[in-house]
Amino acid sequence: MLPANPLRAAVGMLIATAALYGIEFYDQVNPAARLDDNGILPRDVSGLDGILWAPLLHVDWAHLWANTLPFLVLGWLVLAGGVGQFIAVTATVWVIGGVGTWVVGAPAYHIGMSGVIFGWMVFLLVRGFFQRSVAQILVAVALFFYWGGMLWGVLPGKEGISWEGHLFGALGGLLAAWLVARSTRRQVASSGPGTLAG
Repeated sequence: MLPANPLRAAVGMLIATAALYGIEFYDQVNPAARLDDNGILPRDVSGLDGILWAPLLHVDWAHLWANTLPFLVLGWLVLAGGVGQFIAVTATVWVIGGVGTWVVGAPAYHIGMSGVIFGWMVFLLVRGFFQRSVAQILVAVALFFYWGGMLWGVLPGKEGISWEGHLFGALGGLLAAWLVARSTRRQVASSGPGTLAG
């Protein structure tokens, strides 16, 4: 299922991507700003505000570049549900991923958009099953064949990679898919045929 206005969705995602590149550019030309220290620092009260900022920050250009294509494509597909749903799904993934990382993460700064990307991926993979939508399931199958391997990133592996952010972002995507499906079912039920008074 593609966005109702694919061009507008693409422009929106390109603007969001440009913002990430702008933040990284500022970080690179102003090393004294130490923006990466605004990431999530697990179990440290001073690291709680990192839940808000961590997805906007990246270690370097290579880190940001690695996240760019999935950010653009998956974000564009999440926009298929409309801007309101996109914001709700992203906020759910952002907060669940951040809080989970703060609670169980390794004692280091956790930054990067990949937790949100994992959340979007899981949301797109499971929403069709929750909503019993053949079109969305077909999108999920295509995504799984192309990017399914990324799901291994929820397991401990390479040092310096926040598998905790990936795992809790993915769980946030699962929760978001369930909430969206429940909301959709309620809307369908409330818009059913009414009764006429005699």
